[in-house]
Amino acid sequence: MTKRVLLLLADGFEPLEAAGFTDVFGWAAIDGSEPVELVTAGLRSPLRATFGFSVIPQAIISNLDLSTFDALAIPGGFEGAGFYGDALSEPFLDVVRSFDSAGKPVASVCVASLSLGAAGIMRGRRATTYHQFGGKRKAELESHGVRFVDQPVVEDGGVISSTGPGTAIEVALRLLANLTSPANAAHIRQLMRVPEPDPAWLVRPQVVVE
Repeated sequence: MTKRVLLLLADGFEPLEAAGFTDVFGWAAIDGSEPVELVTAGLRSPLRATFGFSVIPQAIISNLDLSTFDALAIPGGFEGAGFYGDALSEPFLDVVRSFDSAGKPVASVCVASLSLGAAGIMRGRRATTYHQFGGKRKAELESHGVRFVDQPVVEDGGVISSTGPGTAIEVALRLLANLTSPANAAHIRQLMRVPEPDPAWLVRPQVVVE
């Protein structure tokens, strides 16, 4: 049976973070050992990406039957591009709640984990987000009862979160492994020429405190 992933895009999403999922699941659909399908959707169409161009998602959320999907993926974006207008809105958060209440995997990149926190699904769970000196986004995430972990990719209770655009492919491969198999994800990694991350990278904090 085909595993279907919903890629939920907010206005102001970052293209590289979305591309991690579109490329990994695109390659997997062609060359993977199990059938997968990725569907892009937003609250409206077209959507503006972070760096100024418009994107036409395949579907509008209100027209979809969420029960037909097996997992949810959300790329982050920039405040200045309007990301939080969509990403913290109730219709957007309701999609997150729907997947979590059904026990389906949810994956986020960068500040998209703030949507998960605002949706109320992360209390007591471990997660991460983009973190800088001053800790604004870290504090926002923790305000939702999240146990912040300063590592590139964090997984807890079926939820994957990460720290920035450079982690998007790793998050997508992790989600692919969880939905299909680790062997399938490893095969796609090899075909895409994505190197295995250094073990030290997997535990390296964004902000090093001397």
